[in-house]
Amino acid sequence: MASKAGPSCRLVFCLLISAAVLRPGLGWYTVNSAYGDTIIMPCRLDVPQNLMFGKWKYEKPDGSPVFIAFRSSTKKSVQYDDVPEYKDRLSLSENYTLSISNARISDEKRFVCMLVTEDNVFEAPTTVKVFKQPSKPEIVSKAPFLETEQLKQLGDCISKDSYPDGNITWYRNGKVLQPLEGVVVIIFKKQMDPVTQLYTMTSSLVYKATKADIQMPFTCSVTYYGPSGQKTVHSEQEIFDIYYPTEQVTIQVLPSKNAIKEGDNITLKCLGNGNPPPEEFLFYLPGQPEGIRSSNTYTLTDVRRNATGDYKCSLIDKKSMIASTAITVHYLDLSLNPSGEVTKQIGDALPVSCTTSASRNATVVWMKDNIRLRSSPSFSSLHYQDAGHYVCETALQEVEGLKKRESLTLIVEGKPQIKMTKKTDPSGLSKTIICHVEGFPKPAIQWTITGSGSVINQTEESPYVNGRYYSKIIISPEENVTLTCTAENQLERTVNSLNVSAISIPEHDEADEISDENREKVNDQAKLIVGIVVGLLLAALVAGVVYWLYMKKSKTASKHVNKDLGNLEENKKLEENNHKTEA
Repeated sequence: MASKAGPSCRLVFCLLISAAVLRPGLGWYTVNSAYGDTIIMPCRLDVPQNLMFGKWKYEKPDGSPVFIAFRSSTKKSVQYDDVPEYKDRLSLSENYTLSISNARISDEKRFVCMLVTEDNVFEAPTTVKVFKQPSKPEIVSKAPFLETEQLKQLGDCISKDSYPDGNITWYRNGKVLQPLEGVVVIIFKKQMDPVTQLYTMTSSLVYKATKADIQMPFTCSVTYYGPSGQKTVHSEQEIFDIYYPTEQVTIQVLPSKNAIKEGDNITLKCLGNGNPPPEEFLFYLPGQPEGIRSSNTYTLTDVRRNATGDYKCSLIDKKSMIASTAITVHYLDLSLNPSGEVTKQIGDALPVSCTTSASRNATVVWMKDNIRLRSSPSFSSLHYQDAGHYVCETALQEVEGLKKRESLTLIVEGKPQIKMTKKTDPSGLSKTIICHVEGFPKPAIQWTITGSGSVINQTEESPYVNGRYYSKIIISPEENVTLTCTAENQLERTVNSLNVSAISIPEHDEADEISDENREKVNDQAKLIVGIVVGLLLAALVAGVVYWLYMKKSKTASKHVNKDLGNLEENKKLEENNHKTEA
């Protein structure tokens, strides 16, 4: 049971204290404890057999003792002295081990275990060291940005509640920053709380940034001593926005300057490579020496071809830093002559021209009634089939949406032209009379029988194509009649008659009019026949030349053979004459 030590005990102890003996072999002993933990100090003395009691004390800075705990060897009781700072914090075990709960910085003292016998006092000193791990370092008072070539405070690295005090180190991209005059300035300070005796360390970094510091991480660390030795704790990384002046200006054109056409809106955009980028610029337009002050964009609306030229922009406070770009405003002009609705007479000549003027080479396409033509139309003598709706279209392939088109509606007019034909049916029971009419506008056809003047309505008409069509009737006349075909349009009225014999009287039939389509087929067949004939003639000519060469070669060979035979006969005759002479 713990109680306060009595006066008599103190008197006995005081009489013996002068005879205190430090047990040989016991040197300085240190107990390391973490802040807030329990300090455990063994007595480190062998308990003697005649022990009266044990006692603990600590020494003040001036060396005077302060007794804090007493334990009797006989009564097995524990008494704690009235020391306020250790109230309810002490515990003394049977083996005289002293425990102090909730370790504080003020517990860093020299404690002494004392064992007292009737004739002696034995002492064993113990030094207590208390350690407190500091808080994780944090970078505070951070600069919103750093500027190149300017020495500026980056921030403060702070770590709190440390014992003993620690040391702070700054890092850039993981490498230690050392003080460098005019570039790196580190100011360290520490402050102790008078109540807790804990230290707060602060390190201020003043730094001159460069563009190489863009996206570079800065950190700091605190190095401190704990019960188990030296340790280091690092802060979180911090990345700072680096401001630097503009060194180059560029100009952009929206939309792409290769596709600008008349009527477009052009937006010029000027950019500086500084941070932060410039917000205002001077824009220079072609032919205007004075710049126009604007934000980083300047828009021109509904541009014309005269807007082609060089465009520039510069910084407001540094006009020598300038950028330029050339812009071409593409244009396309189309002129069709004649155009609109044109009416001409059949057989007339009609020159047609479609001319273009453009910023680049333009393509020209002709269409007639929505069908593409192989070449531009030219009319030296107009036909009815030349009539139609013509379109001349031109475009710049490199510039989207830049195309023009003009149209010509050609009307070919002509007075009615008539040709009549007749044909007897193979059965001989009827005759077909056909009235072929050509003209525009479409002529109206009317049949009459000469003499009686009656109008024949039982007719059959073909479709009206390219200014032509026909009307035919089938009759079985019992006597000779004259049929009259009348064709009339807004230009003229044309009449033609044909005598037709009775069905019983044979007569010569007239050939039908050949249509344009059939005429083309006939022409194609004629061309084919002519081609075949020409091919046969060429083949015959080649065969004749080969045969002639062969015969000529044969005759030459025959002459050589005859000559050789003649020479042989002459030689024989000479030999015979020689024999005769010798005889």
